Amino acid sequence: MTGYNSKGDVATGNGNHKNSAKGQANGKKTAEYADRESDANSDNRIQCYLTPEEFRALRVMNEDTYPYEVIQEIADFIVKGSGMRPKIGIICGTGLGSLADLIQDAKVFEYEKIPNFPVSTVEGHAGKLVVGTLEGVNVMAMQGRFHFYEGYPLAKCSMPVRVMKLCGVEYLFATNAAGGINPKFAVGDIMLMHDHVNMLGFAGNSPLQGPNDPRFGPRFPALVNSYNRDLINKAIEIGKAMGIESNIHVGVYSCLGGPTYETIAELKALRMMGVDAVGMSTVHEVITARHCDMKVFAFSLITNKCSIEYSDKKDDEANHEEVMAVAKIRQKACCELVSRLIADIQKTM
Repeated sequence: MTGYNSKGDVATGNGNHKNSAKGQANGKKTAEYADRESDANSDNRIQCYLTPEEFRALRVMNEDTYPYEVIQEIADFIVKGSGMRPKIGIICGTGLGSLADLIQDAKVFEYEKIPNFPVSTVEGHAGKLVVGTLEGVNVMAMQGRFHFYEGYPLAKCSMPVRVMKLCGVEYLFATNAAGGINPKFAVGDIMLMHDHVNMLGFAGNSPLQGPNDPRFGPRFPALVNSYNRDLINKAIEIGKAMGIESNIHVGVYSCLGGPTYETIAELKALRMMGVDAVGMSTVHEVITARHCDMKVFAFSLITNKCSIEYSDKKDDEANHEEVMAVAKIRQKACCELVSRLIADIQKTM
């Protein structure tokens, strides 16, 4: 290979030139500066088209994964700022951010102001972390999660679960908006998750990829009992007491990468696999929670019925506006279910 050093002399990669070592060193240094200048120019060009918040989100997406020490720093920041150690962590799904509005004595942390924290870019996800008390229990709730389709790797999507763990969280409550594949499900129903099909995992994507840190959990965690049976049974009892037992089901959830909604063929395949509802989140968060030995409760709000028959009707196509509208209508019932379940947990603490 032939190049030029900073003095303009020819520098070859075979060591024949008398100044080859010096030339290679200078050439390398020049290349580094050129790369930095190129990166700076690229950043400047990108900034011309993005808001400061969007540009920050893009930079965070491209950062390396989070080591234990960085996650500990984030957790310490939240614990110090809130003055408490939460026991229950809540992830609010699309349109279900009102769960966090029930928290009393709340300390609110905007994602963009939390050191080393990603930001949410999706409508229906406010981008705030709320810490306080709910039914007498210290809790922390994410108003907005991070999705694979936003450009974040799965480890970063579920990183806040590890932050919760280091803050002191023992229970994870994860909610989501999902499409109902099971024909028995109606729009507005609640499906308590008792298992999942990890389609992203089938493609080789996992939040646990890379070196394992035993301070979080084992290299090969088991997932056969990911969803806590006692919490599911208690939620069923609470649903009966609320008078919504006909709207509560227990089923299997699957996460696809998004942001596109599923094709008819994909939905048929998922149904053949035993999937009852499908969405674009939650599974990698549950995997991360189980890896660090949290108890997990999760449910899907069925915001649309998935069509598994070919049709030219636009009404059969899923859309984000419909998801948001149904979530708004049913958020009161979802909030009450979560609140009553937390009250029951409080009795055992």
